[in-house]
Amino acid sequence: MKRRAHMLATLGVLLACQLTGEVVVRAAGLPVPGPVLGLVLLVLALRLWPTLAQRFRPTVGVILANLSLLFVPAGVGVIGNLDALSDDWLALLVILIVSTVLAMLAAVGTFIAVRRLTARQPT
Repeated sequence: MKRRAHMLATLGVLLACQLTGEVVVRAAGLPVPGPVLGLVLLVLALRLWPTLAQRFRPTVGVILANLSLLFVPAGVGVIGNLDALSDDWLALLVILIVSTVLAMLAAVGTFIAVRRLTARQPT
């Protein structure tokens, strides 16, 4: 029972961060998705309270182990909008390719920057 309460508390914190981000974005009219701001808030909380990460680890492990289930609604949405996909398939294909390449370049750039920063610091 204690484990279940711990999972609910962790999920509550995660959802509270997302909700807070959504409320702030809508109230301030910021051009960023609310969940992104919520994630920033969560990262700040984890940096301020490092023990929080250890408390979240079991629940986050369960979420990550079942992450594939979260793609089911997206797949249903794709099937539900096949007419839009068939009309704009070329533009969507170009956007997917360009965004994938940009994401890969951003990941490589981040990896190189972190490697350089950590190489300078003595262990």
